[in-house]
Amino acid sequence: MKLHVIERGEGPETVVFLHGLFGRARNLGFLQRGAAADFRTIALDLRNHGDSPHGPVSYALMAQDVLETLNHLEIDRFAVVGHSMGGKVGMMLALAAPERVSRLLVADIAPARTGHGHGAMLDRLGALSFPSALQRREGLDLLEPVAGSRAVAELLLQNIRLGDSPGWSIGFDDIARDIHEIEGWPDLQIAPYEGPVLFLRGGASPYVRPEHHDLIRDLFPQALIHSLPEAGHWLHAEQPRPFLREMMAFLHQSD
Repeated sequence: MKLHVIERGEGPETVVFLHGLFGRARNLGFLQRGAAADFRTIALDLRNHGDSPHGPVSYALMAQDVLETLNHLEIDRFAVVGHSMGGKVGMMLALAAPERVSRLLVADIAPARTGHGHGAMLDRLGALSFPSALQRREGLDLLEPVAGSRAVAELLLQNIRLGDSPGWSIGFDDIARDIHEIEGWPDLQIAPYEGPVLFLRGGASPYVRPEHHDLIRDLFPQALIHSLPEAGHWLHAEQPRPFLREMMAFLHQSD
């Protein structure tokens, strides 16, 4: 499956950006623009998100989508920056095609089951009744009681078609059916990825915990684990400049 691409910058090395659940490529625009000063950058809408096609969900399938898209762009080797679900796709890419991935930055996710209520939220979202017409403010008001906050409602709203005949613009049914795949992590019998890896976690987030550290280093022996103090799961949005500094330092490190 070929994915929708936002491309910025030029350079001898390429950095690929992968968003999280209910996100899209442009959500990582601040980071992509920062990296584009020194690198060719590619931000992708993963399957069922943004302007990419829809279909069944697994991390193997999503990693294959990324490789197919990069093959079409004639990009052989690349670094990956992935947040949450996109971080798991990045991990799968590094493990399945280590010769393609030069380095990997995983933002606030571990190679483990890391669900925090998405299934219940999806049930509530699936039960929403859309009016005959919907504008931005009314959409936020509709979503906020389900999302639990205005910020999450803003994220979800980008996945809804506004105006007349509103509805989901993403592959909502595919996501809802396969949410156990998104929240989980496959039981892999695979060689570890020996390249440079940075796990950058939110200091106030529950997604990467001390009990995950051994799992991380079993699959990624060279992994560094850093924290952005007081940031939550959306660390790239909450602390964009500290995230950018960590990211650029990592991307410029020599192997």
